[in-house]
Amino acid sequence: MTKVYDTVITSDLPNEAASVALANRIASCLSPPLVLTFSGEIGAGKTTIIRALLKTMGVKSAIKSPTFSLVESYQWSKIQFHHFDLYRLNHEEELEYLGFRDYFTEHSICCIEWAERAGRALPNVDIRFKLSIKGAGREMQITALSAAGERILACLAGEK
Repeated sequence: MTKVYDTVITSDLPNEAASVALANRIASCLSPPLVLTFSGEIGAGKTTIIRALLKTMGVKSAIKSPTFSLVESYQWSKIQFHHFDLYRLNHEEELEYLGFRDYFTEHSICCIEWAERAGRALPNVDIRFKLSIKGAGREMQITALSAAGERILACLAGEK
């Protein structure tokens, strides 16, 4: 029997500081391998959350948005962190030329903005983050889609 994962946490993020604080909490719960997807309209805060995750996890270098390069990679300790932005992707076949599947290893955490554009090339996702603009702030739904995702949500909820 296949286990269905569907635990959801919803967070109100009234300002950028709240987004960064939540990203800091999320970062403390992450360990590879993981695939995290981020959806939401332009300006919803996807890149803000990912930048905060990277900083909290120890990246000291400048953190560029991969809007034009499609992927920016960072490494610290034994963890590889790959930040994808697929907004400008025209066809999922383009991911083959990028070597998309090669980024998903046992030592990697992959964060994918606009993951819906990857189509069938998207591997199994552990956590889906959906950001929405809500007044002057944001709302984020975090959905676990795997056992690893469930562990992350339990960590965020303060369970061990």
